[in-house]
Amino acid sequence: VTISKMAASVELRLDHLPSDPILQILSFLDFRDLLHCSLVNKRLNELTGHNPLWKSLCSQYWLLMDERGDSALSCQSVFQQYYLDWGRYIQHYAVLKKAWDHLKTFLSQRCPRMIASLKDGAKDEELDSIETQIGFKLPDDYRCSYRLHNGQKLVVPGLMGSMTLSNHYRSEDLLDVETAAGGFQQRKGMRRCLPLTFCFHTGLSQYLALEAIEGRHLSDIFYHCPDQVAQDPSAIDMFITGTSFSDWFTTYVNNVVTGEYPIIRDQIFRYVHDQQCVATTGDISVSVSTSFLPELSSVHPPHFFFTYKIRIEMSSRALPEAACQLDSRYWKITNANGNVEEVRGPGVVGEYPVMIPGRVHEYASCTTFSTTSEYMEGHYTFHRLANKEEVFNVVIPRFHMVCPPFRKSVVRTGSTNDRSWINNDDDDDDDDGDDHGDLRGVNLGGGGGQCPRHV
Repeated sequence: VTISKMAASVELRLDHLPSDPILQILSFLDFRDLLHCSLVNKRLNELTGHNPLWKSLCSQYWLLMDERGDSALSCQSVFQQYYLDWGRYIQHYAVLKKAWDHLKTFLSQRCPRMIASLKDGAKDEELDSIETQIGFKLPDDYRCSYRLHNGQKLVVPGLMGSMTLSNHYRSEDLLDVETAAGGFQQRKGMRRCLPLTFCFHTGLSQYLALEAIEGRHLSDIFYHCPDQVAQDPSAIDMFITGTSFSDWFTTYVNNVVTGEYPIIRDQIFRYVHDQQCVATTGDISVSVSTSFLPELSSVHPPHFFFTYKIRIEMSSRALPEAACQLDSRYWKITNANGNVEEVRGPGVVGEYPVMIPGRVHEYASCTTFSTTSEYMEGHYTFHRLANKEEVFNVVIPRFHMVCPPFRKSVVRTGSTNDRSWINNDDDDDDDDGDDHGDLRGVNLGGGGGQCPRHV
């Protein structure tokens, strides 16, 4: 009873508590909560202005590593200055600024022409004017990125990747917002869509949906794909490349800076290489990278076009007498329905490469199929240069090609909510067991060349 009375007589006051535990608690609060706490009383007003608290928030939201941007300003003042300028984009700024910084640092020595092509950021007033011009709001993550860099000059190579195959060439520029607004779509089937990228050679663009309409979701990013058998020109299918600008851009940047997309002669090539997709036979290793080409593909009828790049390398530690020459190839191709096709032929793309210690030979070929995925595997047959009678096979690792997510045209499906993701829908596959027909004579867009298959 005595202890109880003593406890009741002690008044617990905030002023009596030591600062360190209060500051520790405050360090878990966001900037809005800190500002609210500062209004409670004089003691909290003093503690919530503690410099290390705002230093941490400046680092988290504005990527500022120094204690203060200006020696005359507290970290809280620095935070407030940035908030006045960038507060609208506070949920996107750090992610997009970090992506841009990583991309520019990575490309500065590897692709200096791309860095030189980047435009300075647009102002909020300019973005507001574009919204008035097109009559629609731009997503905040798009606006944030374009305040950092307003796309690039229309040059080659494009920042958003290149592809070369036979006579077919593609290089996509990231459009500045003014050029994008000029291509804003109001035609049926593509209404309320803003182009993000453009390729001079193919006319290819990726689009950003500014409204949930015609089967699209708000902020979807996609390649449009006309239904090739529909009489209605508004029957547009979509290959989905992102569900928001941030998702789309940061995923691309990550693929570039991690080396997932190789850089060849000052250009970014959008080949994807599975690190496990390597096979070694004796002194020779074979690895494979793949890339989907939306401009040569269609959802209806199902026709999915992939190019693959193969690297054949002989170890530099191999003995000179291990030198050999490729004679022929064998492919086993299995589609999503389990149907198997076998292909045999001389050489690769008309060549019979000689492999000596340390030599690397690379070539690109292509395939098309009518199911949403397939995988290929096989072997090359070589003979030794020192003894033509010594013939042996070199394994080609199994590699998978999966069509990206797509959504079917609402004109064909009759549903504005159809999502038709490829992993769940093979209903349109019309496979007769021979969906790897010859591609000779197929027009490949810009060059109108020919692309032999599995060579």
